[in-house]
Amino acid sequence: MDMLNENSNISEFILLGLSSSQETQIYFFVIFFLVYVAIIVGNLLIVISVIFDHRLHSPMYFLLANLSFFDLCLSSVATPKVIADFLIKCKSISLWGCMAQMFLMHFFGGGEMSLLIAMAIDRYVAICKPLHYKTIMNHRMLILFLLLSWTIGFIHTTSQMVFIVGLPFCGPNVVDSIFCDLSLVIKLACTETYILELLVIADSGLLSLVCFILLLISYIIMLVTICQHSSSVPSKAVSTLSTHITVVTLFFGPAIFIYAFPFKSYSVDKFLSVFYSVITPFLNPIIYTLRNQEMKAAIKRLSSQHIGYCLAP
Repeated sequence: MDMLNENSNISEFILLGLSSSQETQIYFFVIFFLVYVAIIVGNLLIVISVIFDHRLHSPMYFLLANLSFFDLCLSSVATPKVIADFLIKCKSISLWGCMAQMFLMHFFGGGEMSLLIAMAIDRYVAICKPLHYKTIMNHRMLILFLLLSWTIGFIHTTSQMVFIVGLPFCGPNVVDSIFCDLSLVIKLACTETYILELLVIADSGLLSLVCFILLLISYIIMLVTICQHSSSVPSKAVSTLSTHITVVTLFFGPAIFIYAFPFKSYSVDKFLSVFYSVITPFLNPIIYTLRNQEMKAAIKRLSSQHIGYCLAP
């Protein structure tokens, strides 16, 4: 901490937010508050349903519950402060608070990226190796996937933050966003950051792009496999794959736009950051519950059991 303070003349960053109009900020406050409540309720509902409904005790739903947990964590890194900031005029964050935001955003983001790959592997085995599914996707393999997700998330964020915490910040200290974004904060350093910019592009941008392309290819292979082995394509399998493809696109799309070319000035980056950190965690539980009959049935059973328990004398 002392090293960072010695290298920097500033102790906080000023966040510009989405608008300077007080009326507009109140409007955003209501929207973001309701969306955040929906994120908490929707993702917790998925986690609780998978834990307590024995019919959902399968590899696919185990991974889905962990995806919801990652979404909860990712949205909670910055969203509560963003909501509070809509009610105040001067939106500031301490230097270390900013560093913590960037560390946790990339930690949970990298972990979720890895988990989406694990979910694609699970669907590939289920569709292309159905007879060996239970053998391959056993309990040990699921725990390995989960540990790898956390480990990759930690390596992903540490490999970038280890260089950023030592950067000198001499001013200006204004971040044109609603939270501390890695690419925006680096531009405020009063030293040459060309090599670090390339590192961020390679670590976050190109990695996201490559993973996204590989995931799309794998899902295309699965769809082709389904069509080749069945004259009538099973609607359940297609629905599951289309759900996964939608979630993958929503997650990787904004990340690719933000970090593949992060050091150009695009005003849309601010809104892509909002989409990445708030809208995607909000849409994921909606997509999975509306397009998954088993999940909807589990939630109904859970609700009926809770109502029955409350009405019991």
